[in-house]
Amino acid sequence: MIKKIAVIGTGVIGAGWIIRILAHNKKVIAYDKNSRLEKKLISEIKRVWPSIKKLFNNKKLNLKNFKYVTSIEEAVKEADFIQECATEDYKIKTKLMNIIGKFSKHDAIISSSSSGLLPTMIYSKCKNPHRTMIAHPFNPVYMCPGVEIVPGKKTKKKFLNKANKFYKSISMNPIMIKKELPGYLSDRLQEALWREALHIVNEGYASTKELDRAIEDGPGLRWSLMGTFLTFHLAGGKGGMKHMLEQFGPALKLPWTKLKAPTLSKKLSTRVIAGTKQQARGKSVEQLSKIRDEYLVNLLKLRKKYEDKIRKR
Repeated sequence: MIKKIAVIGTGVIGAGWIIRILAHNKKVIAYDKNSRLEKKLISEIKRVWPSIKKLFNNKKLNLKNFKYVTSIEEAVKEADFIQECATEDYKIKTKLMNIIGKFSKHDAIISSSSSGLLPTMIYSKCKNPHRTMIAHPFNPVYMCPGVEIVPGKKTKKKFLNKANKFYKSISMNPIMIKKELPGYLSDRLQEALWREALHIVNEGYASTKELDRAIEDGPGLRWSLMGTFLTFHLAGGKGGMKHMLEQFGPALKLPWTKLKAPTLSKKLSTRVIAGTKQQARGKSVEQLSKIRDEYLVNLLKLRKKYEDKIRKR
């Protein structure tokens, strides 16, 4: 039974996990080496709580379930589940997992919030690696329900099952990846789109705003409900995916894409930075985040209605 959760690191991702956990009335111990970050973290929790109330129908923020510590040992020693959120660096994470493994309970689940690193390498020096895995969330973690669960070569299924149940208990939709691969699923897909976008900007075909609109007003609307494959299944008409592949398959041979990343030159960086600054129209990241969160609450509620229609047997 998972009752106490430790979150290691209180940056953007760590804070997101903490907020989601608190929204489901579970006890969370937050660790960071800098005690001054506690005030900043609590401020962030309170800032997003109005959106949390709408999404999870949790009207009261109970900070009695929250504890902030500056000792890893204190954070993990009684935790049933440990969510690590350190910098995306093999050296840092491997060292940290060695420490966490020594101080945590022998059967506590240890999960790393990585965006592409391999769990077998991260946990190479961790005690009892059979209880370890990757959990790749999406930002903002307190809103987005997706989380990719990636096993290492030594991870045992019973711990994956327990993690699956835990993430579902905090209103997430776990994607259980069969075996580890660099970048997992979503980041590999996003990376392909990102590279293509950089090429287009670099070669002067479109601005960052125009490329964003190309997704916002087209594929993005469909992807939020159906994803790539089901969307293309519908593109085939009555024949579905079979007809779609027959009709559009030959186009895959055309040299439209440039999957090798362009050189991130000063000129390209300047174009991307200037373009996104213009798109922001003077609004701060905090202001834009608030707008995004409000949108996601309404979108998730709307999507739920139509998801049920698709998945209902």
